[in-house]
Amino acid sequence: MARSIRIEFPGAFYHVMARGNRREAIYADDDDRRFYLKTLGEACGMTGWRVHAWVLMSNHYHVLIETPEANLVAGMQWLQNTYTRRCNARHGLSGRLFGDRYKAVLVEGAGYYYETLLDYVHLNPVRAGLVDRGDGQGVLDYPWSSAAGGHALLPRRRPRWLATEAALGAFGCADTVAGRRRWVERLDARAAAEARKACGVPAQNEDHDARRSDLRRGWYWGSQAFAERMLGLGEAVLKKGRHRGAKASPAKRAHGEKQARRLVVEGLAVAGLTAADLARLPGSEARKVAIARLVWEQTTVDMKWLAGQLHLRSAANASQQIRRQRKAEPTLPKALKQWIIQSRNVA
Repeated sequence: MARSIRIEFPGAFYHVMARGNRREAIYADDDDRRFYLKTLGEACGMTGWRVHAWVLMSNHYHVLIETPEANLVAGMQWLQNTYTRRCNARHGLSGRLFGDRYKAVLVEGAGYYYETLLDYVHLNPVRAGLVDRGDGQGVLDYPWSSAAGGHALLPRRRPRWLATEAALGAFGCADTVAGRRRWVERLDARAAAEARKACGVPAQNEDHDARRSDLRRGWYWGSQAFAERMLGLGEAVLKKGRHRGAKASPAKRAHGEKQARRLVVEGLAVAGLTAADLARLPGSEARKVAIARLVWEQTTVDMKWLAGQLHLRSAANASQQIRRQRKAEPTLPKALKQWIIQSRNVA
């Protein structure tokens, strides 16, 4: 069966879901969940994504992602592959971690459809029986969602990539102590009022458009006007055709090579390095590796690209040197350090 196309455009919202291979666990423990959220944060730094909601279960996850640039595919490829490699390395395993292709349902990012999806994601632990309303538990008793792990927290304690103001504002709640409390109380009231297995699941009319998602299947979640717009975008993609090189095309990789080249040029200028210096210096030279590390954190280019641009010998060496710098901060020129800090703050 042919794969469905991925429709990408600036400002798109997606309900992204992925399950473990053979429905097995993708998180062995809480450290794996922390590892995944760290990797998700890195993906957001590379792509500019904003995450509006997330929940991590045992063998699957749900994430509501906004893509200011048309780069869902490049970002998801990096996220899934990187977490798989890291998880396998941590547990001494190999092979696939995720099962079938991840699902990405296009979402109308405002009004009823956005609000319904936020509740659906945050009430997932209630439906799974991980929040026991009979014992007086609430959504904050499950720590691995953006309710307890993000939106309910003080701003300084939540990830920068989490779109809390939008998520709270959708229900008329301000990002204040009182507003966050009211937002959580509304979720808990819904969990108490609805049957467990249907909690947060929207009702569907018998004559609804079968292509519309019920938040478990279907390819779009929005109004009929939204669906027609998405169909038009899909037809435009099909007319252009797809080819083997499309995935690597700069137009398909916002925050990719264009952004990476800019960072490399800026970094080399600040570090006082020329093309001749790059070729002469070893592949472990701290300034080259520091620039490579920043580019790796903030774009979707691969290690092979970094190795070629910064003369780091090979993709394997580039990866190894970047990992070493993460564990032990090198001594760098003051100007280069300041540039790296500024670049991270802007991202």
